[in-house]
Amino acid sequence: MAQHTRNTRLLGSKLRTLRKTHGLTLEELSARCIQIDAARAPSVSYLSMIEGGKRVPSADLLALFATVFQREPAWFLDATQAAEAPAVAERAGGAPPVPFEPAFLFSRELLQAAIPELLAQTGTSGRQFAHLLIRSHQEISRNDYPDLERAAEEVGERRFPLTAEDLIALCKRHGLELRWFDRPPVLARDRDTALRSMLRSFYDAPNLVYVNSALRAQPARLKFDLASHIAHKVLHGGDGLRSAHATGGQIGDSPHGPSAGLSPDDVLHAWRDFECSFFAGALLCPKVPFRRFLAREEHRIEAGEKIEVTPAVMMRRMTKVSPYPYWHYFDAYPPGYLRAVYRGNGIPLPWGNMAQVTDPCPHWAVFRMLDRERGPDRGSQLSLLREGEQFRLYACHSRQTEDMAGNPHVLSVGVDMVPALRSRTAEADRLVDSIAQACLANGGEARVPDEAALAIRAAAKVLNIGWIPEALEQPARIICPRSTNCPRREPCAGSGLSRAREITELQREIMGGAACTRRSA
Repeated sequence: MAQHTRNTRLLGSKLRTLRKTHGLTLEELSARCIQIDAARAPSVSYLSMIEGGKRVPSADLLALFATVFQREPAWFLDATQAAEAPAVAERAGGAPPVPFEPAFLFSRELLQAAIPELLAQTGTSGRQFAHLLIRSHQEISRNDYPDLERAAEEVGERRFPLTAEDLIALCKRHGLELRWFDRPPVLARDRDTALRSMLRSFYDAPNLVYVNSALRAQPARLKFDLASHIAHKVLHGGDGLRSAHATGGQIGDSPHGPSAGLSPDDVLHAWRDFECSFFAGALLCPKVPFRRFLAREEHRIEAGEKIEVTPAVMMRRMTKVSPYPYWHYFDAYPPGYLRAVYRGNGIPLPWGNMAQVTDPCPHWAVFRMLDRERGPDRGSQLSLLREGEQFRLYACHSRQTEDMAGNPHVLSVGVDMVPALRSRTAEADRLVDSIAQACLANGGEARVPDEAALAIRAAAKVLNIGWIPEALEQPARIICPRSTNCPRREPCAGSGLSRAREITELQREIMGGAACTRRSA
């Protein structure tokens, strides 16, 4: 009897540790079991009793747990195999922090003088600089803004999904008056080119919201605009200090700022735009019901059509509410600018939003899809990127789309697969390296070896992300932050071979020659 009790508690402890390792609540584990076998799925209370050692799962229920977590049923009963401790989250963000030394050069007074001069000399707008600050804040905080989440849930009462009529009713409840206007897209100046721009909506203090009539035919976009204006009323009292909501060109919330330098309102307006955007996503997709929805739909972006939510909102909220923390998100405009970025996994950027790079790697999915003639309008890809002496493995899903003004752009959401693989096997790094070596031996891309593919499919089932197995149907690709650093045996097209010498390289040659001279002497 004592042995039976000990084994029961061991099984419950392993199940609880495994569940928490993957960031699942009891309700979510029950829901995952229902997805697989509704007849045998346990209730939340029964799961709690199993984890507490008060109930012993049947063989069928044990098999269900094994399917959810991609384990053998015997693993749960094996006292020699310990459950993994919850993974320690790595620092978010791609670039390591820089120590401010010597400290006197980073005084507040010097920075206040130097930053505007730096922006003016580099042609960087204050809005671009502000978005860079906000992106870094997002990544370091792991996109966690509980005050904004709570405010949105109080307004929407966690109802999901909300219709356009629901949003209009919420506007009236908060004292907002809607006025509709007709205005087609116009040409706006964007750096050295003309870009179609469309004014979607704007806020006029204290309580007027002007909305383009074209949004009536696009309920997903209409809902987002109205939600962001409700946010301004709730968060800022409707004081009007926020940007107009526009797409393309240089109007308001545009991909690129209108001029270099830093104005006093740039950072304030950019932060308020971010707050309103985050609030809108939380209002339309409250965390708990949206997380359940993603679980049912296996994180498929196309599922947003069922709830009238744009692909951008789907992707952004996915990176926030998923129990798996290692996500990234890009919104790219041609010829090579990132309008929006989130890197909860620290993936390097293929380019930035301040200047078009001269040597972009052409093998990133988000980059290839900017060329609409090169392939399908959506798809999944496995990518390998060398970091130091190791390769990282990423899976992403990308799709071509158009903003409301008709400008093409590409949305891409992805995950770092290495933590998921490491939670399952001690061979994760070897498996990733086997994929990389297959790619390197085959010109930079190759089908994933069977052993690695099996592990990736198992990890995808645990993560419950349906587009990861789809990526296995295509060759994996070697990617790099810049094509001049390409690890392929034949470098990326366009990277060329540089004859430039680094000073440090010359130093090493001289020091090596000096050592030889000393030995000969």
